[in-house]
Amino acid sequence: MARRGRRVLTVIALAALVAAAVAVGREAQRRKQLADETASDIRSQLDDLDPATRAMVRAELASDVVGRGRN
Repeated sequence: MARRGRRVLTVIALAALVAAAVAVGREAQRRKQLADETASDIRSQLDDLDPATRAMVRAELASDVVGRGRN
């Protein structure tokens, strides 16, 4: 009888782990989709700028990225 109880608890624990893994996977997928949409929006906004302003913004962004790498 104790073995049956242990098996039931094992099955419940495994089911909980699977449910948690599915939830984590869905959250990661949602965050990736949001990041992709944001990146697409930023690219679209950059494309709407005139060439000189676009070059200035990209240079500033690049210098910010380089500056972060040094810290």
